[in-house]
Amino acid sequence: MRARAPASSANLGPGFDTVAVALGLYVEGEITPTGPLRIETHGHGSDQPTDHSHLAARVARHVLGHDDVSIVVRSEIPLSKGLGSSAALAVAAAAAAGAEDPLAVAAGFDGHVENAAASFHGGLVVAGLVEGQPVARRVPLDGRLRFVAVVPDRSLATPLARSVLPATVALADAVHNLSRLALLLRGLEDADELLPEAGEDKLHQPYRTALFPESAGLLEALRQGGATVSCWSGAGPSLIGICTSEASAEGAADAAGLAMESLGVAGVVTLLRADHAGLVLDPPPS
Repeated sequence: MRARAPASSANLGPGFDTVAVALGLYVEGEITPTGPLRIETHGHGSDQPTDHSHLAARVARHVLGHDDVSIVVRSEIPLSKGLGSSAALAVAAAAAAGAEDPLAVAAGFDGHVENAAASFHGGLVVAGLVEGQPVARRVPLDGRLRFVAVVPDRSLATPLARSVLPATVALADAVHNLSRLALLLRGLEDADELLPEAGEDKLHQPYRTALFPESAGLLEALRQGGATVSCWSGAGPSLIGICTSEASAEGAADAAGLAMESLGVAGVVTLLRADHAGLVLDPPPS
């Protein structure tokens, strides 16, 4: 079985651990029952160990009860960049191994139900654990929106990014994020309603800035160039600009590229559209 799943950008500013959008970068996993374990990797992640510790092998073993399979992984999604690479691979591998519920399997392995849900469903999702089980719903996403990903040539492990967050937050900060999240969801549904303030956050981004000091200048460059909202992508270090048109996305990308040069940040800037298909199986289910 072959399965493809998209990348994702989670949080989108105020939606910490609850919101994600699927983006047009993909990982494909193919699993066939040939045994003993053989793993072939292409693209991002091809430098990872191809043994029983590989995420696709661990997912296959969980689904099948063994990993006597041949696995081929092809990925366009950079690793450890805040673009949901692990969640996407877990979704694709679970589906390719024949899991009845690839989303539940992936959420269990990756630990980020919103990323896994975006890779599974496509589009814009809200998600969380309800009585220990992943629950996700797609919400409307305006087709005019474009996304600019600023992907630095540096990694930021999620455990480190989480370690700098406070254990408790002020009530005013919680209310601030709830109000901004409501504005964000409305603006993502109708791009004409999207406000710059909808991307404001007080729960995670201010604390993570010390891990990537140049992020503040890059986020400002995205907005100055044409993005209505700019924010961290997941735990970073990638940043996302949300734009209401192709032209504004091109302007934001150009501005971000110039800012990367001036700040001495190596990396790439990529214009992306939302993915609306989510998980795709080949052959499709009968």
